Amino acid sequence: MGCVWPSCGAVCYPGTHPKVTTMKNIERFRCQLKSLGFSYDWDREISTTEPEYYKWTQWIFLQLLKRGLAYQAEVPVNWCPALGTVLANEEVVNGVSERGGHPVVRKPMRQWMLKITAYADRLLEDLDELDWPESIKEMQRNWIGRSEGAEMEFPVLDLNGNDQGLKLTVFTTRPDTIFGAMYLVIAPEHVLLPRLVSEPQSTSVEEYIGQASMKSELERTELQKEKTGVFSGSYARNPATGEAIPIWVADYVLGSYGTGAIMAVPAHDSRDYEFAMKYDIPVRWVVAPEDTSCNKTGEAYSGEGIMINSSSAASGLDINGFPNKEAANKVIGWAESTGHGKKKVNYKLRDWLFARQRYWGEPFPVIFLDDTGEIAPLPDSELPLTLPELDDFAPTGTGEPPLAKALNWVKIIDPVSGNPATRETSTMPQWAGSCWYYLRFMDPKNSKALVDKSKEMYWGPVDIYVGGAEHSVLHLLYARFWHKVLYDIGIVSTKEPFQCLINQGLILGEVEYTICRDAEGQLVSVDSSGAASEFSQGRVPEEKVMKSGDSFVLKDNPSIRVIARAHKMSKSRGNVVNPDDVVSEYGADSLRLYEMFMGPLRDSKPWSSSGIEGVHRFLGRTWRLIVGSPLPDGSYEDGTVVTDDKPTLEQLRSLHKCIAKVSEEIQETRFNTGISAMMEFINAAYKWDKQPRSIIEPFLLLLSPYAPHLAEELWSRLGHSASLAYEPFPEAQAEFLEETLVVLPIQINGKTRGTIQVEKTCTGDEALKLASLDEKLARYLAGRTIKKSIYVPGRILNVILEQPKVAR
Repeated sequence: MGCVWPSCGAVCYPGTHPKVTTMKNIERFRCQLKSLGFSYDWDREISTTEPEYYKWTQWIFLQLLKRGLAYQAEVPVNWCPALGTVLANEEVVNGVSERGGHPVVRKPMRQWMLKITAYADRLLEDLDELDWPESIKEMQRNWIGRSEGAEMEFPVLDLNGNDQGLKLTVFTTRPDTIFGAMYLVIAPEHVLLPRLVSEPQSTSVEEYIGQASMKSELERTELQKEKTGVFSGSYARNPATGEAIPIWVADYVLGSYGTGAIMAVPAHDSRDYEFAMKYDIPVRWVVAPEDTSCNKTGEAYSGEGIMINSSSAASGLDINGFPNKEAANKVIGWAESTGHGKKKVNYKLRDWLFARQRYWGEPFPVIFLDDTGEIAPLPDSELPLTLPELDDFAPTGTGEPPLAKALNWVKIIDPVSGNPATRETSTMPQWAGSCWYYLRFMDPKNSKALVDKSKEMYWGPVDIYVGGAEHSVLHLLYARFWHKVLYDIGIVSTKEPFQCLINQGLILGEVEYTICRDAEGQLVSVDSSGAASEFSQGRVPEEKVMKSGDSFVLKDNPSIRVIARAHKMSKSRGNVVNPDDVVSEYGADSLRLYEMFMGPLRDSKPWSSSGIEGVHRFLGRTWRLIVGSPLPDGSYEDGTVVTDDKPTLEQLRSLHKCIAKVSEEIQETRFNTGISAMMEFINAAYKWDKQPRSIIEPFLLLLSPYAPHLAEELWSRLGHSASLAYEPFPEAQAEFLEETLVVLPIQINGKTRGTIQVEKTCTGDEALKLASLDEKLARYLAGRTIKKSIYVPGRILNVILEQPKVAR
């Protein structure tokens, strides 16, 4: 079973009901897919927006809820006051909304969460069993981010060193460096921060929290070059040293990762070292490299080594002289025995925020009892819970979802207790329905179950999944999580949904040619990797450019290198190729064939109008080979020029060589080289006097997956009333694949004068005859008497000529 999940690319109609927009886009996609001749089973078409489909999305959510894998929590979200809605991380760029450029802040809101972290280890371990690109598996491993370490507890002190009765828990992967912990850092959103801020520091901390709320998590971590922070006004006691160390607030620590607090060891962490240098915090080296003296100035040392400065009689911990890995285990043992901490496995993976404050999404099948606030799941008999019809489905602007406007739908009576209740007004995210759609293709009309058990066992798992790498840690990770839950409850029979994954490359826009000019307007040569941004740039048409070695130059001035680069298709660049236009001009088969001929499936490659013209000509040659030349008026005779003659050995070899190559390249998804093999076949076929049916028909079956419309038409012209789609795919016969031709050197009077191609079984007389027919060799043999010939089969033919008589 194969599976393709296309990117959306939908057209939006502002002010139009989302259902109308969705239906228009579905119809548009359907027409495009059918025009291209994709071999989909349209009886299995599904829409994740239809109630009969999302009934089962809601049912899966209820299974998650029953198992404690769905819960509500107060979490920080991207809130855009101007748009009045919560935005996904991908919709926030440099602290503003992607749409409109409005400021976005981080604010806590009560949201539905899915406990994907409960499956972190299984999601990690089962990657090894998948036939996926290693880069995608590594992205998921890094996203899950499993790390082993320890949670350590630091008692909180006030400015005078008095114990405040609080403890800060930190997670560290380097418990061996606890003697070097010179300060703590907590996230701006840490739950204990309000209790840690001293009066003198309250204004500074409040301003800093406001600044941090304007940044995305990505901007706070990976993108932020300079680390910033502010002193909280409180201290903590390092349990190993007994020293009071300051507690700082810094936005490079995230409240959603670990405990939201870290112990900072500036001597052995470059980030902590930069921070300590900036804010004049002391540094203590506690790990010395084994092969050199410890460098105590200039930079942090994060490698392995021997512990130093790591002993305290007061705490009873002494790890001096131990290798750091052994020391880490000793620190964990000491922490557990003294109550200062414990061994801990942590993950970067965070629970999945599973709610959106919008109208168009799956309603949550739960209610909240008004008198107790208790969450009550709807019984299965109440599914699907459908969306109410709304005339005003725009965001409320207050954070309240649009569904809150449907009061008659929101306020209900609990069918179980008979008490007043309120529906959930958030909806599920766009990922919900796509987490399990592949299962519904197996059994799309089933109203009694998500998927019939026997059908799932027959069809599953998906053998090949073709999709973009951009889904690596979103859709693919979410689908794996849901599938494992369904596996645990006996709905599916496999641990993983997609056995093999292929990432198709992007089709880029046509290559753009750019020249650069300096401040005086003079042309300058700049490589695409050079400082092109320093100069003014301008586009030049392709006809004014030529290739020179590995570069492109101006035809009129070859000393000027031209930047040649293909960009991702986008409306803003004006380089989008509309498939409808290509189909209209060249036909659907030309578009299909060219996309596969451009290069390997997994590679990104630029579009080229001249390239599609090339494959269009190939299809035209194929048509004329089989149908014949056009009549004077441009039309063609009915039928074909194919004969019922017995094929020659040469024709059979040419066909079966093509069958073997195309079959292998389809299996390995090297479609471009499979097309090249068919082009070679057509070139060879044009040299034949006749086109036997037993040769042409198998070739059309090879061509049909690539160019189904042309192949079907030619199949019909050959006299077949049924579609070729139901014909068995040709198989190469080994007897015609063996190479039987050899290159035979020809010597004349002991000197090699040329070569000829002969069959391995060729006799000496046959070889001599072929040599005499060769244009080059015939010059040496013409008018001469052959005295004898020496033939070594498959090795050499030496022709001895009588010496001409010398006149006396």
